[in-house]
Amino acid sequence: MSEYLEKPAYIKGQVLPLKDANVNIQTHALQYGTAAFGGIRGYYQAEAGNLYLFRLEDHYNRLKASAHILQMKMPLTFSEFQDVILKMLREGNWKQDVYLRPFLYKADLALSPRLHNVSDDLAIYAIPLNDYLDTKTGQKTMVSSYVRISDNQIPTRSKASGGYINSALAKSEALENGYDEAIFLDIHGFVSEGSAENIFLVKNGELITPDTTSSILEGITRRSILQLARDARIPTVERKISRTELYTADEAFFSGTGAQVAWIVSVDRRTIGNGQIGPVTKILQDKYFRIVRGLEQSYFEWLTPVY
Repeated sequence: MSEYLEKPAYIKGQVLPLKDANVNIQTHALQYGTAAFGGIRGYYQAEAGNLYLFRLEDHYNRLKASAHILQMKMPLTFSEFQDVILKMLREGNWKQDVYLRPFLYKADLALSPRLHNVSDDLAIYAIPLNDYLDTKTGQKTMVSSYVRISDNQIPTRSKASGGYINSALAKSEALENGYDEAIFLDIHGFVSEGSAENIFLVKNGELITPDTTSSILEGITRRSILQLARDARIPTVERKISRTELYTADEAFFSGTGAQVAWIVSVDRRTIGNGQIGPVTKILQDKYFRIVRGLEQSYFEWLTPVY
């Protein structure tokens, strides 16, 4: 940990070592969760000697949209945002897989849980990251007793920091009960997503995922997987999914910046399919990992080379 704490981070308009990128304990966002964040993966390809950032502009645009919902303003244009990140990574001489966390937060030293008339700041840091979820061993999952927050409570498409208490409750419940991950239902009882990932099912060759009215994060990896499936002529459907459809699916997997493409072996102790990674999941997982490492020229526009 000590090594990357010396690497560059961005806060209050300047690049400085991560160990010095700190906030006061009175900071509004620390007290009230008034922040929005993103997560960006960088994949190092040793043969090419390069680090590739996945869908950087899409992540910027989603963070900007999240900020708008929370009455914040992005202080940087996309070009400036990209320049800051490239400067950080180059000066840090990152030559491994990396995870970037940009976040906008209410920076005033003030009381009162509000969004208006509170100043904002943008901070960005990088850490090394391999698998967040094991992508080789199937995930043992449970349907959480906690319900996914709704759009009229804390909008999940805003990726608001305070909303992740909901995720933390579900994740801890799952881990402490011997599972790897939780699956949320929404307030209407339909399948929503994992604690920090979107979810897909495969049934009779059709790829199915909850639609955007199911309190999901509009995931960038989710969007990418849908595009890859369509390009591979795999039928795709976005719709409401009932809980018991999880049990009878032929395949299931999570997707996300952290999760990447992680297959699910069981839900509530019901084995999915034959208990192995399914053929559709394998096609999409293999394609995804080739793309993010710069090995698929037709999708190279999704990547930003660092070096």
